[in-house]
Amino acid sequence: MTSLCVVVPAYNESEGLRAFHERLSTVFDGMDDLDCSVLYVDDGSRDDTWDIMCELRASDARVATLKLSRNFGKELALTAGLDHATS
Repeated sequence: MTSLCVVVPAYNESEGLRAFHERLSTVFDGMDDLDCSVLYVDDGSRDDTWDIMCELRASDARVATLKLSRNFGKELALTAGLDHATS
């Protein structure tokens, strides 16, 4: 089976992260021919983004997380996620 890993860098996205994950999960559920996963990358957020990512990981086996030590910017957060993606 073909795999797809979506890398999502996030900085201070606590307000919208759960809704985004719900929509992404709906898309994944409709892709029966792919083994889908998501890697959320916390780019040094100062809000509850990391806690929410951990909750999503605990409740959905398709979720992996990566936390950066500080805010490096979208491009570097995406690159770090691509380096850690498994598919």
